Amino acid sequence: MRFLIALVLALTPLTALAETPLTAQEFEARVTGKTLTYSSGGAAYGMEEYLEGRRVRWTFLDGECQEGRWFVSGPQICFVYDDIPEPQCWQFYSRDGRILARFENDPAQTELYETARSPDPMMCLGPKVGV
Repeated sequence: MRFLIALVLALTPLTALAETPLTAQEFEARVTGKTLTYSSGGAAYGMEEYLEGRRVRWTFLDGECQEGRWFVSGPQICFVYDDIPEPQCWQFYSRDGRILARFENDPAQTELYETARSPDPMMCLGPKVGV
């Protein structure tokens, strides 16, 4: 029994370490200059291009892109976009060499995981033009 308790106590720090959010510096180093595709619940969710100067470009994979930026707010990384000025705050983690993101505005609702990474920019459609 003592062995089991000692084993659980010995493994506890590893579990806690696995759930340590990435710092802003770690996040920035991993994503700047890259385009990441995210999924949720087994379905494609969206794609984000991380540009220099903490600028971003997001799409829900519909060809329309939102320009924005990210900033640090306490332990969270928050995003604001041209059409969505309210901060969308997340905590990012590293899992098996990929990024896992938890939406902190409502953590029970959205958890995204990286499914692809590319150095190529996103393809965005031009602005909608009326008749």
